[in-house]
Amino acid sequence: MGSLPPTANGLASPLAVQRNGEKPADRNIKEVVLGDVQFDTWYPSFYPEELVGREIDRLYVCQWCFKYSKDRTPYVSHTQTCPGQHTPPPGKKIYTRSLHSIYEVDGEEHQLFAQSLSLFAKLFLDNKSIFYDVTSFNYYLLVHTPPSLTAKPRIIGFFSKEKMSWDNNNLACILVFPPWQRKGLGKILMGVSYELSRREDRIGGPEKPLSELGRKGYMQFWQARVARTVLGLKAKNTLSVGDVAERCWMLPEDVVAALKEMAVLGPRKRADGSAVVSKARVREWVGRNSVDASPPASEEGFLELWEPGGEDEE
Repeated sequence: MGSLPPTANGLASPLAVQRNGEKPADRNIKEVVLGDVQFDTWYPSFYPEELVGREIDRLYVCQWCFKYSKDRTPYVSHTQTCPGQHTPPPGKKIYTRSLHSIYEVDGEEHQLFAQSLSLFAKLFLDNKSIFYDVTSFNYYLLVHTPPSLTAKPRIIGFFSKEKMSWDNNNLACILVFPPWQRKGLGKILMGVSYELSRREDRIGGPEKPLSELGRKGYMQFWQARVARTVLGLKAKNTLSVGDVAERCWMLPEDVVAALKEMAVLGPRKRADGSAVVSKARVREWVGRNSVDASPPASEEGFLELWEPGGEDEE
């Protein structure tokens, strides 16, 4: 099973999207086997040629540690003995709700895991930037626990976040693995990223620029978040964009983008020139669009005593 040299890592930003179902001709790996699931790749990744080759039809990837092999025999041998099948994912659990949990993984403490995960993720992320140091990132794993007593939990997605972002980015890249997409799971990851912003006491947002489809996904998330916040406030009939941004822990420009798409800005501005949000228009928008009032990441799901970037659980 392949493992990476200490400095090799592929990490793309910011959102995974497949362009109209097309698969680029320069993919160096055509399909992957992740545990018991086989699916096509979307983009090339940076797996070492000396271990994988210049171009292969299929890559076998361990669903627990993301080590890889171009041959089935060593892959099967590894999966039978991989310690990850008997233990929780690395890092610490910070959130659990229904069938899904989030684990926070320090890239510096779990470098090999973070590097292997990043290489796998690059197969589904169109690279905007390539980072070679996982130590400056935390990774937040989305783990699905099937209701069956015999089925084992599995990682089905993640997002990464810089430990120190001068732009207050609360998310660098995000990916739900293709077999589990279109189920609303990305919104759980987005919700957790904004909870990180709140707990760090800083207003933030995803790294930009967003892809076209990435922006569409975030716009839906932002609109629902803004609507829940505005309608959850009592007494006030109108609010400024700054009021909404502070309560949502969102960047003002992201709030403005969402409000414009919703067409809920009032016709008048305040004396200081700030735009005004009409609560009545927000309520009408929610009714027209049948927006779910419940947040995708419930506050009750976050584990007590957790603080971003703390120590791993023993």
